[in-house]
Amino acid sequence: MKRILFFITLLSCFAVIAQKNIYESPNFDDLSSDHNLLAIIPFLTNLDLNEKVSKSEQKRLEQNEGYAVQNALETYFSERSKKKKLPVQFQNIKNTTAILAKNNITYENIDVYTTKQLSEILGVDGIISGTLDLNILLSSGVPTEFSFTDYISGGANYGRIGIKISDGKSGKLLWKYEKEINKKTGKNTTDLIDRMMKLAIRKFPYERERKRDRIKD
Repeated sequence: MKRILFFITLLSCFAVIAQKNIYESPNFDDLSSDHNLLAIIPFLTNLDLNEKVSKSEQKRLEQNEGYAVQNALETYFSERSKKKKLPVQFQNIKNTTAILAKNNITYENIDVYTTKQLSEILGVDGIISGTLDLNILLSSGVPTEFSFTDYISGGANYGRIGIKISDGKSGKLLWKYEKEINKKTGKNTTDLIDRMMKLAIRKFPYERERKRDRIKD
């Protein structure tokens, strides 16, 4: 019984910490009132690996990590939508990639386009994007061996991730969630995103009823 209570307390602490790293625009309800479709784009990644790699290989690896987060978010929202009907849908990332490619938008130049431009090109109401700073290849999995020394020295810290949702019409930031990446946050990209979003589920704005629906009730 004590062990169960300990784990419940631990999970509660993680949830509180997660919520402290979350920002929501005070105008979220108004700006997102007509949102029906969101696009998830590849995350911009910065890799700082211990081993030396060529510039071309560095770019390839960063791109892989950025696309891995895009895939992981699509998987999470797909599974979540099976359990609860959300007020928005998410554009299939294969369609997102195809539309971007048709407009000559690549991973290398996507950051020069504004949220408003990308939303118009993709035909969506908002954009889910973000940044990823890593010192390991998260998509390949984090080291599983436990080392108390790593926790003391910081060797178990692998970077930081930031997820944000922006309104397509105004380009304004609606929601942002930042989290440090370490051995406790997930064994790989998919696991990290799944755990992150579950911890923040009560603070994810599309989980609640729209303002207009609350007023009706």
